[in-house]
Amino acid sequence: MKRNKSKLRISALLLIAILCFCTVVPAIAGVEAAPEGSEVMSSASLGTVNLSDSSYVELKDLNILPDNGGKNVAFTVSVHNNGSSDLMFSDYWLHVLTKSGNSITVSILPQDKDKNRIPPKAVQDIRFYATLNDKTDLSDLVVQFFKWDFSQPNYERILGSIAVPDGYSPVTPAGASRDVKMTETPVRTNIKHVYMNKNEKNYNVTVEYEMTNIGGRSVPVPVYQFSVRTPEGYMYPLEAKNLKDLTIDPQVQKEIELTGSIPVSVSSAGWQLVVMQNSADLKLNFAVAYYELPKVSSADGGDIGKSYTFANEAGVYTAQVTTINRLPWEDQDILTANVTLSNKGGESLPIPKLTGYYYLDDAVEIEAKLIQTDQLIGLAPGASANFQIVGKMPYTYHFSKVKLVLQEKESETKTNELLTFTNSAEMLNVPYNNIGETYTVEHVGRSSSYKVRGVRTYQGDTADTLMVMLEATNLEKRHTDITRLAANFKTPDGIVFPAAVSDIQNKVSPGGKALLFLTAALPKGVPTSGMHILVGEAVTDGKLTAHDAKPDGYINAAAYWLPRESFEVKDDLIDLDIAPYTVSINHIATAIILGELKLTFNYEIKKSLFMETNTEGRKLVIKFEDEKGNKTFTREFDFKDFEDKKPNDGTKDTKLRLGTTNNFEIKETDKDLIYKLETLKTYKMSIYDSFNGHEKLLGAKKIDWFSTTD
Repeated sequence: MKRNKSKLRISALLLIAILCFCTVVPAIAGVEAAPEGSEVMSSASLGTVNLSDSSYVELKDLNILPDNGGKNVAFTVSVHNNGSSDLMFSDYWLHVLTKSGNSITVSILPQDKDKNRIPPKAVQDIRFYATLNDKTDLSDLVVQFFKWDFSQPNYERILGSIAVPDGYSPVTPAGASRDVKMTETPVRTNIKHVYMNKNEKNYNVTVEYEMTNIGGRSVPVPVYQFSVRTPEGYMYPLEAKNLKDLTIDPQVQKEIELTGSIPVSVSSAGWQLVVMQNSADLKLNFAVAYYELPKVSSADGGDIGKSYTFANEAGVYTAQVTTINRLPWEDQDILTANVTLSNKGGESLPIPKLTGYYYLDDAVEIEAKLIQTDQLIGLAPGASANFQIVGKMPYTYHFSKVKLVLQEKESETKTNELLTFTNSAEMLNVPYNNIGETYTVEHVGRSSSYKVRGVRTYQGDTADTLMVMLEATNLEKRHTDITRLAANFKTPDGIVFPAAVSDIQNKVSPGGKALLFLTAALPKGVPTSGMHILVGEAVTDGKLTAHDAKPDGYINAAAYWLPRESFEVKDDLIDLDIAPYTVSINHIATAIILGELKLTFNYEIKKSLFMETNTEGRKLVIKFEDEKGNKTFTREFDFKDFEDKKPNDGTKDTKLRLGTTNNFEIKETDKDLIYKLETLKTYKMSIYDSFNGHEKLLGAKKIDWFSTTD
């Protein structure tokens, strides 16, 4: 019996050790010779510890990533077995300690959990992860290796320790390459070029990231996430192009483009590229590699953003192309340029009949339409007007340089070329708005701002609905319509999901707001981590889309990184968010009278003031479930009824309304329920936000039968 207890204790200690351990931080990688004089940063070793005369462990590849107020750390332990028999790693383990003696919990990454047996003359890499608090420095850490030895008081025989040195850095210097492993295959990575321009608000950054498979087999590139990190620790996400389903064959080089926006208020010195990988099982992000960004390359077509003059019979005009963007649209891509036309003279000028076309790589002409977005009929002295020049092309077409040729239409058969603007394909990225930022669109007569208020996923049987709540503010001094919008969701690997946008029928007051719902159906299992949404002003036949028209494109686009969705399920049914409303339910009670179940409760529904919206398809769903299955039922309440008046004919109201209502009743006929009284103990009342039949659980409360809640 004592021997069995001892075995149980040993097993428990072994399990604890397997689940507990911690780690660290980035290191300066070793440098080895590389082609063409560039440095290659190989896996940086922090040291080795002997397990036996013929085996040892090596600590390397330490990377750290700030996340949710802490730091996620990942590192590799390479187990070298130079012996003649199998080595079982479960005979050994490790601790991560601070120099003050505190222990930090560590675990094996899920994909490496079965790596235990190391054959003779083999090396096995095992990846670990841990979470540090924000006050723990890398140089505080010590990794201690030990062997299970049941002759020792604590069953551990210390084999050796490796301390993280001061100055340890994971960053690959500018101009150097970094070898990373993708599914155990070595891939040499480097930054080829960095392009950057800026406007009044943002730096627009494009990074060309190269990957060369130096292994012996084809490797699928993981769906990495990319960010620029500043010396202050700010992280700005980048969108990766051409990453979807990317596979690299042996000795083949592939390149992807990373684009994003960074506020001009942030210094542009000392930026780093951070490559991250999301662990779906752990719901955590881990750093794969860091790179110091090299100097910015000069972009072909530096005339974007500069002003040029042209003249016609009416006078002298100044033209400036502020942006050229490439946007996804159904099975095509849209090329759209924003052209600002100004009158810097002393006399009013008519607006010329402008047109234009795109020229790709000096070979392919793309027909374009001009759209006037400002409500102007002429240019007063000092005034400006904005135009969009829009063309469409196959989304699969690749090019390196684009020219915009601006023309004036003199007659139905004659046009005059005015100016040519040139830009590289790398600089066509859309400005990105970071989480919480507001994007302002300034147009004469319809200026407005937009901000993502929240994200919500509605669960369905075979598909889910992803909803983004976009808050629009009228910046005009008059009541005005909210411009129709078009939108697309885009995943980190480039998959595009068109979004439906709710239409606001009523005009919005000066300074007033509207809440727009941007929704798309997603197949089950599509991850939303790292997803963003592209939003622009919808156009139809060369004009802004009217309420009853179908868009055929969009302009003035902006991209928004999406905030994390809240999956909190409240248990008090108070202040449930069903934007633009909140609902609270209390004093819940049940009774059975003459074969009828009666559920009663008090409720309050409040609405945000000055908030126009369109709640078509939205319902509040109440589900009643007895814990033993004696009774279940569902009631749906349409949002459109909330603001209707209550009936005044003396009948009981069966709809939910704005304001406070006491003793609201839901009745359900069940003549057999009276015979089940002895089994009626508790039931659950659940509240769902429903959109087109898909649901999101907001609150659920367990209640005793025949009692009244607070």
